[in-house]
Amino acid sequence: MVQSDPVGTHRVLEPAGALPQAAQRLDVRRELWPDEVRVRVERLNLDAASFRQLAEKHAGDGDAVRAEVLDIVATRGKMQNPVTGSGGMLIGTVEEAGPDSPLGLKQGDRVATLVSLTLTPLVIEDGLVRWDGRSEQVPAEGYAILFGRSIAATLPADLDDEIALSVMDVCGAPALTSRVVAQYEDPTVAVIGAAGKSGSLSLAAAAHAGAARTIGVVPHEREAALLHEAGLADQVVIADARDPLALRDAVTTAGGPADVTVVCVDVPGCEGGAILATAERGTVIFFSMATSFSAAALGAEGVAADVTMLVGNGYVPGHASYALDRYRDSAGVRTIFESRR
Repeated sequence: MVQSDPVGTHRVLEPAGALPQAAQRLDVRRELWPDEVRVRVERLNLDAASFRQLAEKHAGDGDAVRAEVLDIVATRGKMQNPVTGSGGMLIGTVEEAGPDSPLGLKQGDRVATLVSLTLTPLVIEDGLVRWDGRSEQVPAEGYAILFGRSIAATLPADLDDEIALSVMDVCGAPALTSRVVAQYEDPTVAVIGAAGKSGSLSLAAAAHAGAARTIGVVPHEREAALLHEAGLADQVVIADARDPLALRDAVTTAGGPADVTVVCVDVPGCEGGAILATAERGTVIFFSMATSFSAAALGAEGVAADVTMLVGNGYVPGHASYALDRYRDSAGVRTIFESRR
C-alpha cells in the first residue's frame, strides 16, 4: 500500500513525483489515509483572478462558467483554473479525521480551509445547481480531503459564513503587509486595488502596523468614492495599474514613492507600474495570482530598481485571526466587504 506523506504526494496520480499543486490529476477517493481529514463541502470561494478569467472567457454566461468549473474539478480532481493556475478555498464540516491527523480537527467542526483548492482533492456531488455562475462564492455539496500539512481554521461564531469565507480567503495579504510595514520607520504604503477585499484589509493592516501615510490606488471614480467613504486611505488616487507611468505619477503626486507597495489587483500587466511607484530599497508585495513574476523580475532589472519583491504566498502564522481582527475593528473594511456581497 502507498504510504501517505504530510504534503499529499500520495494523492498525486500524474505526473509521478509532483506536489499536489503542480499535479495534473489527484486521487479523490473518500477513504482516508491515517493523517488525512475529510470535509463535507458547503461553499467554495473561487479566487478573484480565476473567476474574472472564467467570466470574461464566457462573456458573463453563468451556465457556461458553472459547466467549466464542474469540468475542471471532474477532470483534475481539484479546482485549478488552467489559465490562471489558481483556485480558491472552501468552508465545510469535518466528516472524519484520521487517527494520525495533526490538524486537531474532529467530526462536526465547521472549518475554512486555508490552503488552496489547487492542491485539495475535491469532489462535487450536486452539479452546483444552487450557483448561478455569476459570483465568486459557490454553494456546493461534495467533499474535500486535507493532508497532514494542510491548514484549516474553525469558523468564527460572530460572523456569517459568507463574510468569514471572504476574509479568510485573502487573510495572507494583511498579515504579510503588517509584517513588512513594521520593518520600516514611518513608511508610506501604497495599495493597488485598494477598494477590494484584500486591498482594504491591507490598508487596515498597514495603518495598524505603523504606516505614516497610506495611498489607495483604484481604477475609476466609483471605487474612489467607495474608498473615500470607507476612510481607509490618507490619499485616494485613480490610475490604471497597467499603465506604468500613470501609476508611478499618481502615487508620486499623492506623496510617494511608496516604501511599501502592495499589489492586490486581479488583472495582468501591473508589475512595471508597481516597481516604478516604489522607492529605492522599498518593497513590493505581489498578492495577485495574475502577476507574471518573470515580468516583475526582468522589469525591475530593466529600470535599475533596487527594490525587494515578495510573492504573497497566502500563509503567515496567525494570518486568519489577524485578518478577522482587522475586519472586526475597522468600520471601513466592513464597508468595503458589504459593498462586494
